[in-house]
Amino acid sequence: MYIHLNGQIVEEKEASLSVFDHGFMYGLGLFETFRVYQGHPFLLHDHLDRLRSGLNELNIRWEFSNQQILSFVQKLLEVNGLEDAYVRLNVSAGVGGIGLMTDVYEEPTTIIYIKPIPSMLDSKKGVILNIPRNTPEGSYRLKSHHYLNNILAKRELGPDPSLEGVFLTADGKVAEGIVSNIFWVCDNILYTPSVDTGILNGITRQFIIKLLKANGVSIVEGKYDLNNLYNSTEVFVTNSIQEIVPISGIGNLLFKGKNGEITQKLQREYNNMKRLLFTMDDYVGRFDIGDD
Repeated sequence: MYIHLNGQIVEEKEASLSVFDHGFMYGLGLFETFRVYQGHPFLLHDHLDRLRSGLNELNIRWEFSNQQILSFVQKLLEVNGLEDAYVRLNVSAGVGGIGLMTDVYEEPTTIIYIKPIPSMLDSKKGVILNIPRNTPEGSYRLKSHHYLNNILAKRELGPDPSLEGVFLTADGKVAEGIVSNIFWVCDNILYTPSVDTGILNGITRQFIIKLLKANGVSIVEGKYDLNNLYNSTEVFVTNSIQEIVPISGIGNLLFKGKNGEITQKLQREYNNMKRLLFTMDDYVGRFDIGDD
C-alpha cells in the first residue's frame, strides 16, 4: 500500500520517521479515522476541526488546509486502487530534543494511512469491562496517541470481533466502548453519556445527536449507572468506521438489537445522508442538519 508522509505519497515500506519525533518519544500526537464512500470522505471537515482544536491544545502548529488533505486522500485512493476506504490521519509533534518542550512544535509529522474497509458485523454483544476508563490527561479527552487504556481493555476483551467492550468510569458510570460511543433507549427516550464523564466526543456521536434531534427523537446526555443501561430496550454503539452497530445483549440481558425501531430508523437516516453525499460532486466534508 501507498501512504502519505509529510506531503509526499510513498510506499509503506519506504516510510520512515526520526527516532527523535516527540510523537514516538512522548506520545505527543493526535489522529482521526474516517471512512471514504465512493471517493468521498465522510464528515472530513468535522474531523479536521477536532484535529486542529486538539493540536492547539498540544502546542503543535499544523498548516495543511482541508483542500490539501482532501487532495492527498484522493491521490491515495487513486494509487491504491480504492473507492471505499478506511483512512487514518495521524499528526505527531515532530522532531525535538531529549526532554520535555514548552515551545511550539513548528514541524509536525503528518501521515495518512489507508486500507480497504474491513468486514462489518450487523450486531454485537456487549461486555462490561473490569478495567475502568482513565480520566482525560487535560481538560477534555483528545484522540491522542496515549492509547494504553484502550489496549489493556482490548486485551481484557479478547480478539472476538462480535464483542464490544464497554468502559465504566472509576465511580461506576457508563462511559464508552473501547473505540466507540454508546447510546441506549429507555421508555422511548434515547440516552448517552455526557462528555463530562471523560469520554471522547466522537464525530459520529456528534453527528448522530444532530440527526436524532432533526428527526424529533428525544436525546438526553448525562451520567448514568449500569441499571439505567440494563433497563433499556435498545442499545447501539457508533464510530466513524463501523457507523451504527446494534448491541444484542449484555451478559444474560437481551435487547432488541438490529430489530430495534429507533436503531433501524437511525440507520436508515444515516444511510440516506450517505446516499445524498454520493450526489454531491462538490461535497467537501460537512453536513449541516440543524443546530444542537
